[in-house]
Amino acid sequence: MMTKAVKWLLIANIAAFIISALFELALGIHINALLGLPYVGSPGFLPFQIITHMFMHGDLWHIFFNMFALWMFGRIMEQTWGWKKFLIYYFVCGLGAAIIQEIGQAIGLISPYDYIIGASGAVMGIMLAFGMIYPNEKLFIIPIPFPLKAKYLIIGYAIYEIILGFLQLDKVAHFAHLGGMLFGFLLILYWRWKSKKGSSRASHTKWRTTSTHPNMTVSYNKNERSRDYEYNAQKKEQNDEIDRILDKIRRDGYASLSEEERRKLFEASNK
Repeated sequence: MMTKAVKWLLIANIAAFIISALFELALGIHINALLGLPYVGSPGFLPFQIITHMFMHGDLWHIFFNMFALWMFGRIMEQTWGWKKFLIYYFVCGLGAAIIQEIGQAIGLISPYDYIIGASGAVMGIMLAFGMIYPNEKLFIIPIPFPLKAKYLIIGYAIYEIILGFLQLDKVAHFAHLGGMLFGFLLILYWRWKSKKGSSRASHTKWRTTSTHPNMTVSYNKNERSRDYEYNAQKKEQNDEIDRILDKIRRDGYASLSEEERRKLFEASNK
């Protein structure tokens, strides 16, 4: 199943890759050097590069692995959150990758002459989100011959990025990857805190509005009471169904859901 935001992100990235390749082959113009993100203190820095670098890729393998991971994990997270929340998360992770890369260059961990391109920071954030929301989902990763739970895969990958980031053995922007994961982690924690705070406030408001004063009477007619009862019953039934689906995901993994269950989860995330 292809979700809306993931589809347009795939189209934008692939189109940018094709256009940059055509410009280089036909005109000898290296668009990646113009739209990639250099060190903020360098003469080549331009503000729009903070966004455009996310859509540039160096070669076919670079864009293939990024887009495959975006499709594989992104569509599930978009179904879970809804497209608006998913896009906010995606770009926050991409910006986080840029910020950590710039900090690394400013303090001397990374060469100030390097520039970054690619959606890897945002994609790493999406992978981290999958590991946090569906920690027990089992994944097969080539060439590992046995399935790994998502939470162990993400922890292992983060350690791998940290080690290679400090060793600087290649030209991969490992600190940018870590930046995407870090900002994604912090955003998820903020959303969880905000949700918990909102639930606590709603419970407090409900307690206050149902309290009665000795000199105050509140009356509802029969039709109003009936409508309230029907609405609350319907809402409870919907919430119970979503809870059941989420329990099934935690127990058996996302792949165990039927098309109908995935549709219900997707519709609930957009409300």
